[in-house]
Amino acid sequence: MRNSTRSKVAPFIVMDVMEAARRAEAGGRHIIHMEVGQPGTPAPSGARDALARAMEREAMGYTVALGLPELRARIARLYHEWYGVDLNPDRVVITPGSSGAFILAFTALFDTGDRVGIGAPGYPSYRQILRALDLVPVDIETAAENRLQPVPDDLEGRDLRGLLVASPANPTGTMLGREALGALIGAVQATGASFISDEIYHGIEYEARAVSALEITDKCYVINSFSKYFSMTGWRVGWMVVPESHVRTVERLAQNLFICPPHASQVAALAAMECHEELEANMAVYRANRALMLEGLPRAGFDRIAPPDGAFYVYADVSHLTDDSRAFAAEILERAGVAVTPGLDFDPVRGAGTLRFSYARATADIEDGLERLRQFMAAR
Repeated sequence: MRNSTRSKVAPFIVMDVMEAARRAEAGGRHIIHMEVGQPGTPAPSGARDALARAMEREAMGYTVALGLPELRARIARLYHEWYGVDLNPDRVVITPGSSGAFILAFTALFDTGDRVGIGAPGYPSYRQILRALDLVPVDIETAAENRLQPVPDDLEGRDLRGLLVASPANPTGTMLGREALGALIGAVQATGASFISDEIYHGIEYEARAVSALEITDKCYVINSFSKYFSMTGWRVGWMVVPESHVRTVERLAQNLFICPPHASQVAALAAMECHEELEANMAVYRANRALMLEGLPRAGFDRIAPPDGAFYVYADVSHLTDDSRAFAAEILERAGVAVTPGLDFDPVRGAGTLRFSYARATADIEDGLERLRQFMAAR
């Protein structure tokens, strides 16, 4: 049997790095994980306890396709708490992680061959999901002076049917302020194209609050997840906010593509939203780790970096050190025992000269990793 042309997507390189790190650990080595974009903490204890209680009394069968009504209502309330936005819970769609939300959004909004803009550097799965759906990802090469975020001038002459923007972004951690986000939304909507806002790292911010696209317009899709701030990556539960006129379209797709999000994960997610103390304790770790990275990476020799506004990554220009970030990352893993992600995952053109460092793990691991990197660079 032959494979479809749409299946010919590139590998997710960070997953290959994780596998190489796993093999090293299986061989007895102690590896510091700065490659993986997930918290080092489990789901909040209140979430796990709530699920344990629910499993004693419920079968955990199918939910309705759009998700548990009480979870949708609680997410709508979150938008009032965080952004001052009054949101109709009917517009909230619970999804199997943000990945499920991207599949639903791209399928609901675009037809075969439509061109969808994504910033480069950016999360690599945007590009591959678009390709797998017979859509055309259009890399927008962002500039350092714009903190590697797209601006309206970048959209001219591209004939886009949609634009996807992440703030805070992966891999850079940079954010768009209200004025910059509003300018992008206005430029997209002026052409009749669709705007999708990836807000998966909201809640993980340092010196300013992230702005939601819903503070500016209702005519957009907003995607979020319980993976990052709520520390629930493996639970595979996220959400999407869509215009009211799109709810039934998305519901029909969700019914057929996924039936429903995982029931157990939805129960845990609802409880996680009340675990403020534990979640803010996680944020204290990220703040401490960020400070360590901003001091320790330059000391180790990775001095071409910009402070991240949010998320838990530092994106470093290493073009003066290598023209092959994948080989450089492999060397760091082999010699220093630190797993980092080559920039090729995020930027197919310029990524050969960049690395992403994650600081989502325990502070002791970050300290150890930075010292290993310092010793590695000193001996190189």
